Amino acid sequence: MMRQYELVDRVRKYNPNADEDLLNRAYVYAMKAHGAQKRASGDPYFTHPLEVAAILTDLKLDDATIVAAVLHDTIEDTSSTREEIDQLFGRDIGALVDGLTKLKKLDLVSKRAEQAENFRKLLLAIADDVRVLVVKLADRLHNMRTLHFVPPEKRKRIAEETLDIYAPLAGRMGMQNMRDELENLCFKTLMPEACAMIEARLADLRQKNGALIAKIEDELREALVARGIVADVKGREKAPYSVWKKMERKSIAFEQLSDIFGFRLLVSSTEDCYRCIGVIHTKWPFVPGRFKDYISTPKQNDYRSLHTTVVGPGRQRVELQVRTQEMHDIAEYGIAAHALYKDGRANDTDALSRESRAYRWLRRTIDLLSEGDSPEEFLEHTKLELFHDQVFCFSPKGRLIALPRGATPIDFAYAVHTDVGNNAVGAKINGRIAPLLSELQNGDEVEIAVAEGQVPPAAWETLVVTGKARAAIRRATRDAVRSQYAGLGRQIVTRAFERAKKTFSDEKLKGALPRLARQSIDDVLAAVGRGEMFSGDVVKAVHPDFKEERKANAGVHKANAGMRKADTGWFGLKKAASLVFKVPGAEGPPDAHAIPIRGLGGDLPVSFAPNGGAVPGDRIVGILTPGEGITIYPIQSPALMDFDDQPERWLDVRWDIDEDRRDFFPARLTVTAINEPGTLGMIATVIGDAGANIDHIAFISHSPDFRDIVLDVEVLDLAHLNAIISQLKAKPVVSKVERVNG
Repeated sequence: MMRQYELVDRVRKYNPNADEDLLNRAYVYAMKAHGAQKRASGDPYFTHPLEVAAILTDLKLDDATIVAAVLHDTIEDTSSTREEIDQLFGRDIGALVDGLTKLKKLDLVSKRAEQAENFRKLLLAIADDVRVLVVKLADRLHNMRTLHFVPPEKRKRIAEETLDIYAPLAGRMGMQNMRDELENLCFKTLMPEACAMIEARLADLRQKNGALIAKIEDELREALVARGIVADVKGREKAPYSVWKKMERKSIAFEQLSDIFGFRLLVSSTEDCYRCIGVIHTKWPFVPGRFKDYISTPKQNDYRSLHTTVVGPGRQRVELQVRTQEMHDIAEYGIAAHALYKDGRANDTDALSRESRAYRWLRRTIDLLSEGDSPEEFLEHTKLELFHDQVFCFSPKGRLIALPRGATPIDFAYAVHTDVGNNAVGAKINGRIAPLLSELQNGDEVEIAVAEGQVPPAAWETLVVTGKARAAIRRATRDAVRSQYAGLGRQIVTRAFERAKKTFSDEKLKGALPRLARQSIDDVLAAVGRGEMFSGDVVKAVHPDFKEERKANAGVHKANAGMRKADTGWFGLKKAASLVFKVPGAEGPPDAHAIPIRGLGGDLPVSFAPNGGAVPGDRIVGILTPGEGITIYPIQSPALMDFDDQPERWLDVRWDIDEDRRDFFPARLTVTAINEPGTLGMIATVIGDAGANIDHIAFISHSPDFRDIVLDVEVLDLAHLNAIISQLKAKPVVSKVERVNG
């Protein structure tokens, strides 16, 4: 276990002005707080926070961060409190320790929800102070180094979580060394056989190519010295997990990899970086498409370097990276490199946030993802943001926008602004009209066409690749659907109050919210619209003395069921259903209290009977289906018998057709026709000439001479449908035409 003086010495090596007293007090306090606690390995628990602090001293972090590492488990695992930490070590350190503390006593159903909520808390703390992230990653790194002491089931869960979240998060923050070690430790835990195989192959390759690597290093140094460029040339080997991931991603064998060994050249200035590339490309031919300039266009995690691949000695492909020492520090240590001591003191958090593009990205991402989503959605969207490499695209005004690989113009639109994404209807890529689902490439110029009042299709959620786009689409479609259900619920509740001869108002309903166990009026209305709450219950909540007549009439509905079974003809069904359609106690015309139905494009969640549909001109009944809205049935539909014992689901509805619009409605026909060539073409011609549309066709063979054809057609109204039926019957190949009332 690291001694007290050893911790102080480690910090003083890079910061001679370290607060020795603060470090000593933290050491003693944490040791006493953890007392006799043990780790799974049997070591004193206090060794863990000390090792975390040691990892951070290697990154040369400030006193407050080192102290927070020493104290990071005290609030969570001991009797210490945030108030006590604030009092003894200051509010700054107290905030860091609190940000690293998991939520206690979470009343959540699943382990995944608990994990997600704790991760949300961590990221929100990181948004306030990035040092929370650095300590957390060091904490996770030490836990992974000692994971072999943990039971196998827990070991697998921790490794998966690390590979899913913390390793990519380290990569996004530019901490490549830490990312590589975390990934390799996870690889060794989750796929030990594959890891051992890759490590063995790398060792063989290292032994076989040792002389070649030394030769390339020497040739590079000689070529650069001849041009007056001083460079530190080092060979580097791809990490085992990176090798495995590339083999999996590209479905290639180990022997087909060309970048297992590469070379890194460190020079003194940015100008020398470009001079190096000129020397290298002059000496050896470069591989087209393999030159990348991350100096002029840095990655979102602040990574800057020049990459190229050349055909070197022995016709071997050689990958090279050229950068300055400062670029190298940021490439290896990421945001931690911004906190290196300069002139004897560390940069403060504000300076860090100004310097680090990675931290600014993280804060923007957290702000976008923390608005209204469930913890599970937050976790899902964060993973989307962490995993992808990038492409760089431009707006028509030259704004540079970084997106994940596989991004579409929809992702681009949401990256510009949420309103642009929600209203997007089309796109131009490099001046040419392109589908919104096109995959964007580096350097594309993207222009988005918008239309006010659009709602993004729900299907977009599964097609976009950025967390921001997915969260915004889910929110917009959820709000639109909720608005539809709330609108339907308002109409149902208003008519329920009218039937009860009561006056409905939002103020009265607001006073009844506690009795309905809802937080807002919209919650109540949406629940009624979704069929989760009965409108009569809303009336009762506002007027406790009210007695619902429809429930009292349940016996009438059951009697109707018997009548339907006794008489399945259209007239009998119409007569029976009219008893259901009647509004008890209502005055005025029969449709005075009916909900107007415009069709599928209206502002209510409406669908039509699945086996036959309904068209204007039919007398109709609405059936409220929980979670689906209203299903419209013709009054003669036999399917209505299934709802006789559920009177609370019946709604009075009427057609409300806009004469200026040509809306189509679904209907189903069964046509019995002669089985001969040209029959289907003749039937389709009749329907097309009549201005209708065929949505679906099914064939049922009965005999060699005749065939039944089931047609789902879209028509304007009942007169339009009857005209088509008459024209079909007039054809010599047609024996019979019937409308299906499902």
